[in-house]
Amino acid sequence: MDLPPLEILYEDNHCLAIYKPSGALSTHYEGKEETLDRQVKAYLKEKYKKPGDVFLGVVHRLDRPVSGVLLFARTSKAAERIARQFREGTVDKVYWAIVEGELVSSAGSLEDWLLKDRRAGRVGRVEVVEPRTTGARQALLHFQRKAVHGEVTWVEVRPQTGRTHQLRVQLAHHGHPIYGDAKYGSVHTFGRSIGLHARALTFLHPVRYEPITLTAEVPRQWRGRFAYLLREGQV
Repeated sequence: MDLPPLEILYEDNHCLAIYKPSGALSTHYEGKEETLDRQVKAYLKEKYKKPGDVFLGVVHRLDRPVSGVLLFARTSKAAERIARQFREGTVDKVYWAIVEGELVSSAGSLEDWLLKDRRAGRVGRVEVVEPRTTGARQALLHFQRKAVHGEVTWVEVRPQTGRTHQLRVQLAHHGHPIYGDAKYGSVHTFGRSIGLHARALTFLHPVRYEPITLTAEVPRQWRGRFAYLLREGQV
C-alpha cells in the first residue's frame, strides 16, 4: 500500500502523533511493505537533517483497518514513560465505532475474558471465553450511544484495558459487530477499512507532565457512507 503524506497532529522534541489512515500498518517487523513508523522516521531524518538511524519509540499500535490518532515517542526516556502509561491504563482512549444493529442501551459497560486463538487457520483471531480461562485476559470497556440510523449505530467507546482486538471482539460478541469487520462477523464490506476510529487520546507529557489531548477527524469515507448517522450525531 502506498501511504499518503503524513498528517501531523502533534510534534515536539519528545513526542510525535500522526493521523493513521485505515489500511496502513502502524509498525514493521521484517516485511518490506511501507509502514507508518518507517514513514515517520524518514520524515524526521529529512526535517532535522539527522545522520544515521533515527530513534522512534513505538508506544502503542492501531489495527490495520482502524484509523485515528497514533502516537510515537522521539526519545528513549519519553518512550519508557509513555509506554508505562499505556501499560498502567492511565491513557484515556476514545474510539468511535459504527456497529451493526440498533444498540438498545444508551450507555453501559462490557466485561469479558479474551483469549488469542492458536488453532491452525485461526491465528490472529481473539475469542471470548469463560472467566479465568488459562491464558485469558480480562477486558473492560465503557460505551455511550451517539446515534442510530437504519440498521447501524454510532457508539463512543472508552476501553479501560488494552487487549488485542478488544473492541472488535467484545462488540461482536454482544451482538454488534463493527461495520465492515468480516473477521468478527460483519456482513458488510468497507474497502480496507472497518467502522472503528481512534477519535482521541489523552496522556501525560513525558517531560512536562501536563495532560495532552490529541483528536483526529473521522475519515472521509465515513462522511459518505454514514452521512445520515453523523448528521444525527451532529458531527
